[in-house]
Amino acid sequence: MNSNNKNQIIRFDWAMKRLLRNKANFSVLEGLLTTLLGEKIIIQRLLESESNQEDEYDKYNRVDMLAENSKGELVLIEVQNNNEYAYFQRMLFGTSKLVTEYINRGESYDKVRKVYSVNIVYFSLGHGRDFVYHGKTEFRGIHTNDLLELTPFQKQTFKVDTVSQLYPEYYILKVNGFNQVAKSPLEEWIYYLNTGEIPSTATAPGLEEARERLKLDSMTKDELAAYYRHLDNIVILRDNINTEREEGRAEGLEEGERKKAIEVAR
Repeated sequence: MNSNNKNQIIRFDWAMKRLLRNKANFSVLEGLLTTLLGEKIIIQRLLESESNQEDEYDKYNRVDMLAENSKGELVLIEVQNNNEYAYFQRMLFGTSKLVTEYINRGESYDKVRKVYSVNIVYFSLGHGRDFVYHGKTEFRGIHTNDLLELTPFQKQTFKVDTVSQLYPEYYILKVNGFNQVAKSPLEEWIYYLNTGEIPSTATAPGLEEARERLKLDSMTKDELAAYYRHLDNIVILRDNINTEREEGRAEGLEEGERKKAIEVAR
């Protein structure tokens, strides 16, 4: 094994596809989700879905899982890594599909599962200044702007405090947008997701397990070869994205100059 690989950590997107489905490594994902959601997450099992299948082009990287939270409730969590312009719609489709798949025909609607959609994106998604976004459903009065709340009976029955807790919640981690020193557990995780490195001072849940279990020097020769091909594909993909963006910008400028010339000619 190359000595340069010692202490190097496997990129999280690769680990998600090849290593983190192993129950022995659940603590890594549990650490990320605990840090992000702010409550202790225990993964009970992983769900089989189209995203858990090997993809011919290795473009999709998503793990769907059934987890148990600190209240003993079961929640469906989606961790995704993809690159597409309709990603927001994909998030909506993913949660909607999970909601309908995990309720039996004829069951009462109070059996609808809570869904968390955690999206780790390595591309520019939308416009915004932050690198972590949280979306949830709230109902506000058109005239009074008051927040529609649950009745005491509903709170007791559903064991939640707000309407938004019944609906899917979305987290978007724009890891490429993080370029600063990590000062919190969540930022430590974002730093690792962005760079593939874990600072020696990191204390966030799951990162110590990642440091121990996702070492590059633990991979076989064939696994290393596949891993490096994956890294090469990422570089090519990003180059293609940047090229398309620059070409689009150039075409836009050219079209603007053409229209300006026409206006001057008139």
